Amino acid sequence: MSNFSFPYQTNFYSGKVRDVYTINNTWLVMIASNRISAFDVILPKPIPYKGQVLNQLAASMLNNTKDICPNWLVTTPAPNAAIGKRCEPFKVEMVVRGNLTGHAWRTYKSGKRDLCGVALPQGMKENDYFPNPIITPTTKAAVGHDEDISKEDIIAGRIVSMNDYAKLEEYTLALFARGRQLAKKSGLILVDTKYEFGQIGNEIFLMDEIHTPDSSRYFYADGFKERLKNNEPQKQLSKEFVREWLIANNFMGKEGQTVPEMNEAWIDTISKRYIELYEALIGERFVAEALSDDETYDRIVESLEGLKVI
Repeated sequence: MSNFSFPYQTNFYSGKVRDVYTINNTWLVMIASNRISAFDVILPKPIPYKGQVLNQLAASMLNNTKDICPNWLVTTPAPNAAIGKRCEPFKVEMVVRGNLTGHAWRTYKSGKRDLCGVALPQGMKENDYFPNPIITPTTKAAVGHDEDISKEDIIAGRIVSMNDYAKLEEYTLALFARGRQLAKKSGLILVDTKYEFGQIGNEIFLMDEIHTPDSSRYFYADGFKERLKNNEPQKQLSKEFVREWLIANNFMGKEGQTVPEMNEAWIDTISKRYIELYEALIGERFVAEALSDDETYDRIVESLEGLKVI
């Protein structure tokens, strides 16, 4: 992690993956690190070029959805850096699912037919499409695990007002539909993802990253139906393969569990999978850029000056 100090900096926050600098209380500089997390735990070794992949992919997706919903992003001055508007975040994450997989499948397999207040149809198999995409929100925890929560509890607890939540639902479903369209063009299926929103005044903005492997799960469309019919695992591009590796090595972020050793070959595999998803979705070859901290800092400051932020 690089600890920058920018002119007129008023706050700093280091998240699981991103380092966020607040400028003049109204702008954000977001640095996407090479850190990787799973089960809300930062794994011990960084993944080469992961920050650049996330930053450039998120920027592309935000630019491809800004006709649906205003978003925070203004510019990306460096491979792993973005500058945008500071929003007051809603304390929920809008998780949207098109298929019964991951956490939803684990819940379903346990016998439950309710997830975040949403009734799940009987007779589904793993990876089946839902009749319509479902929204299964989570609380947005400052530390520790995010927790499932229902729409009714969000509104009853005044975490989000009824009117604002209705808008979040509308935006979430429209963004997911666009994400699926973009994925389909690349021969992929956007299976599930999450969106984070905030406000500037009374206007709602889409925040953070969208449709990246850290926030989304993708299946390859080619062979999907055959694998589903034969009850075979789907070929996917997402961070789920890291979670599956951790589960296979007896780690799910629970107390007393130890993160398994990450050797160089495994780290290289993870890096290549992130780059593979970037190239599949963007349709262009990934060009790795390794800037020094000084070069990154200078580009960010130049952009802030150009935006008359500093």
